[in-house]
Amino acid sequence: MPVEATSWQKEQVSRAYVHALATQGGYTIGEWNVDKDGVDVTLRSRGLMIDIQLKCTQSPRITRDGYSFDLDIETYDKLRHPERSAPGHLALLIVPPDIGRWVTHQQESIVLACHGYWASLEGMKAVGGSSTAIRIPRQQELTAKAMATMFDAARRMTLGHLRGLS
Repeated sequence: MPVEATSWQKEQVSRAYVHALATQGGYTIGEWNVDKDGVDVTLRSRGLMIDIQLKCTQSPRITRDGYSFDLDIETYDKLRHPERSAPGHLALLIVPPDIGRWVTHQQESIVLACHGYWASLEGMKAVGGSSTAIRIPRQQELTAKAMATMFDAARRMTLGHLRGLS
């Protein structure tokens, strides 16, 4: 019978996953010891930044074209706020039900048995209630290449803000 992991275990495997991808992509990572702004990690690349809220589940809610995750409204509003200096993203890490399968030690590697997906909350509309379902398309896998796409959005956002100042 699979054992439900604790929230700190899910948080730590999520951080390890993002660290590995960011390292592969050449991005630096800033971590926050207080999740006051709805952000767990901030990635930087040549002056650009992206903010990411990490979530992890052993039992994802599967939809026709991907996944759905209920995000609390307070965090949702912080990540979608139009006055952000960095675009806000939700990253959903899906891990096996059995925590013993999360990490496999091999002679020349350690394998994380998980996969991640992401959604941008930039431009999302205000909603009521205590949480809202965030749709995460299956094709939006969280990879180093996807992080480059997130930085492209940060570049466009920064340029848009700079045009607004002139």
